[in-house]
Amino acid sequence: MYVTDQSKSAASARIEQLVRDNLPLVGYLVRELFGRLPSYLSKDDLTSAGLAALAYAAKAFDAERGVSFSTFASTRIRGALLDELRGQDWASRSVRARARQLDRVQGELAVVLGRSPTQGEIAESMGVSKSEVGAVADDVQRAMVLSLQGFADGQVEHTLPDRAPGPEDLLLHREQLGYLRDAVASLPERLRVVVTRYFLDDEPMAAIAADMGVTESRISQLRADALALLKDGMNAQLDPAQVTGSGNPGGCVDRRREAYYAAVAAQGTLRSRLAATSPLGLSVPLTA
Repeated sequence: MYVTDQSKSAASARIEQLVRDNLPLVGYLVRELFGRLPSYLSKDDLTSAGLAALAYAAKAFDAERGVSFSTFASTRIRGALLDELRGQDWASRSVRARARQLDRVQGELAVVLGRSPTQGEIAESMGVSKSEVGAVADDVQRAMVLSLQGFADGQVEHTLPDRAPGPEDLLLHREQLGYLRDAVASLPERLRVVVTRYFLDDEPMAAIAADMGVTESRISQLRADALALLKDGMNAQLDPAQVTGSGNPGGCVDRRREAYYAAVAAQGTLRSRLAATSPLGLSVPLTA
């Protein structure tokens, strides 16, 4: 009896040591898999499944088989992680397969067409009707909604990263970029030339100075003046409280600055300012 108890104690100690020594393996495998997964999935659930698999692997491991424990455990842990993912996935395999086909066709058409394909073009390429394409998208959307509903209260906020700007933030960002373009266009000629050539055309300061017949330090000063004027020109439209002013209200410089602010405001409309960027906030080249 004593020998049996001693053997059990030794076996428990061996299992505990294997688990303790290989805990980092679970973290590595979870990170490796989690980087390829949708953001709504829970990393904690995967880690728990991996730790349970590590414990089971330690109990079942037989060193006499000639396989290292890390190799043996890795197989068990990966299997457990995949099982956990299947349990969290509200979409059937057929839905996921059709979704992958839809994504592949959409990507291929975007490369060929140079733009996002229409639903009709996707349907024609896949050899199905437009309603079938829409049905696939609806199935995937429903699966995502069910996945989000499956979380406990307060859990979604911790598992969904807030990385992308919301619609209002994106619209404000696009308007700011539009005002920046208008503010550059309204600059006095010399300042506009410096800003355009230095920041937009990426020309060296020495080349700009040589063409304008001034020193590099003068170009540096003009650049600083232009940036200050641009900042106030945009703030005058978006946040007047942030306008620094000339320090001499009613003076000649102050009147010129006020005229510049008015020119920026009159340079375009909300429609034209938003047209300076794509719906995703990417800059659109100026047309001749």
